[in-house]
Amino acid sequence: MEEQRAPAAGPPHWWRSGPPWWRQERRARWPWRSTALVTAFVLIGSNYAAKGQVDERVALDPFARVLLLVAGLMLLWRHRYPVAVVCGTAGAVMVYLGAGYPYGPVFLTVAISCFSAIVAGHRRAAWSALGALWAGHVLVGHWLYQWLPPAGDSAAPWGQEGAIAAWVLAVVALSELVRTRREQWVKEQAERAQAARRRADEERLRIARELHDVLAHSISVINVQAGVGLALLDSDPEQARTALSTIKAQSKEALGEVRQVLDTLRAPGDAPRTPAPGLDRLPELVEQAGRAGLSVEAHGAPPPLPPGTDLAAFRIVQEALTNVVRHSGSRRARVHLDQEGGTLRIRVDDDGPATGADAGGSGNGLAGMRERAAALGGTIEAGPRADGGFRVLAVLPLTAKEDDR
Repeated sequence: MEEQRAPAAGPPHWWRSGPPWWRQERRARWPWRSTALVTAFVLIGSNYAAKGQVDERVALDPFARVLLLVAGLMLLWRHRYPVAVVCGTAGAVMVYLGAGYPYGPVFLTVAISCFSAIVAGHRRAAWSALGALWAGHVLVGHWLYQWLPPAGDSAAPWGQEGAIAAWVLAVVALSELVRTRREQWVKEQAERAQAARRRADEERLRIARELHDVLAHSISVINVQAGVGLALLDSDPEQARTALSTIKAQSKEALGEVRQVLDTLRAPGDAPRTPAPGLDRLPELVEQAGRAGLSVEAHGAPPPLPPGTDLAAFRIVQEALTNVVRHSGSRRARVHLDQEGGTLRIRVDDDGPATGADAGGSGNGLAGMRERAAALGGTIEAGPRADGGFRVLAVLPLTAKEDDR
């Protein structure tokens, strides 16, 4: 789980997840500050631009300033009504240019409204508004100029139309780039959230499986020894004392293992205080089963295993022996460990027959064993043998298919 806390290599975080102004919800529906700044820039900048076009364009008058003010203030609604705003600003700018007023920063209002509309997903409306603005400018500059101010004006050079077309394409391209990046960010956020939920589900399943395996074995031994103690309490107090001692030792061990599992929940980034159990503790399992009245023969030595595989193998043997204690009438079991190629074969046999008794289990033992094996790329086969009894056969790869956690 440490890799979840470590910083990931690659591009900076802001480029992977988007700039902060994408990640935050719009706190204010009304972008007052940006609208006021743009409107002021357009009004002031148009005054300076008019000084350089005194002989070419009509001087700014109150109607021109109203058009500039309207084009700027409409940006206040660009988040709520992006289509109406992009069409409105394009129309206001078209009227402004058709009236012969000077070129200037008024085009900025169209660029911003187009950007907002495309990012919001209204691409066709933005393209249509910009296309209509450019077509209207061509119409005014090459045909209607004869009837529109300023008087005596000539046709606009085609180079100017090319520059305006390039400006339109640049605005559209930038807006499309931002829209694509934003959609990609939203998709990545959804995928990360889904992956986080999946990891949480897998972690809950792992913890539930671990707690089941820890408690099922210990509770089964305690259950058997409690029955022995109750049966012999009057007739054989010494044997009853031994059973109670076994219960105490087994409950202490169970509490220690449960505490270890819970410690990983409280401090997921810290190393566990005690190592996870593995097949090196097989003799302990044999001894615990013996205290529960089950004679176990172990054959074969386990090869070196990765920590995850070693833990899974231990829990599989533990659960198989627990099932024998719970459900088998046999008091003998055999555990065989064999290495074949790149796999470890674990076979646990008992001679049966099944008792049909319920020792308080949840019925999830076999399912948990199969989940453990499948997580490592292995298999579990469990069922009655032809000659009677029951067999659990686990095949685990010596090299886990995924990194051990």
